[in-house]
Amino acid sequence: MKILVIGGTGLIGSKVVNKLRDQGHNVIAAAPSTGINTITGEGLAEAVNGTDIVIDLANSPSFADKEVLEFFETSGRNLLAAEINAGVKHHIALSVVGTDRLQESGYFRAKQAQENLIRKAGVPFTIIHSTQFMEFLGGIAASAHEGGSVVISPTKIQPIASEDVASMVVELSLANPINDIIEIGGPERFKLSELLQTYLTKTNDPLEVISDEKALYFGSPLEELTLVPAATAKLGTITFEEWFPNRPQRA
Repeated sequence: MKILVIGGTGLIGSKVVNKLRDQGHNVIAAAPSTGINTITGEGLAEAVNGTDIVIDLANSPSFADKEVLEFFETSGRNLLAAEINAGVKHHIALSVVGTDRLQESGYFRAKQAQENLIRKAGVPFTIIHSTQFMEFLGGIAASAHEGGSVVISPTKIQPIASEDVASMVVELSLANPINDIIEIGGPERFKLSELLQTYLTKTNDPLEVISDEKALYFGSPLEELTLVPAATAKLGTITFEEWFPNRPQRA
């Protein structure tokens, strides 16, 4: 099959592209650097022509409220319109567990807008809600850095390795569209504050983690289970201790 991977040069996208090519599929890794731009429309119609499956793994270069909303709305509209014209059979988008529960955050409002566009477009779809990638633990710590400490909620978190994410994206992309959301997560559940302290200690970072139930997560308050998937979620197999020694030095 011909498969177009938007964001095909990124952390997850590059893994998805390689896995699909290993299975013998004709895969296009789409990104502005490869001449395919979902914001400007450059190369998009040509890339989508004759495509069976489109996997959207793109992320906004800016997390500022206005810019991130414009990115996901513009990219989503352009991509879905091209898919309708080309008769694409399956649209897959990677989103985040808890998106609907994190609407005080501009980023998650933008992800919700993206999902709403997909539901209304008329292209058969599967929306994958993933828990936080293990590769982004450093970024979560940086976002909560206050003075000489990291102030973060003790909410539960069930992080997933990018390798597991990529494998599940491939599996679900090749399956029939479900026209709904499916959740994926890692095999272990932690307290976010404790996991970040473990991560910082292992990376020889002297920052101390302070647990605060009122601490905001990218602008949104958290309840105990905001960031974890339901019991019906598909779970990966790579544990934190298995992932850590093989982690990319830059996510």
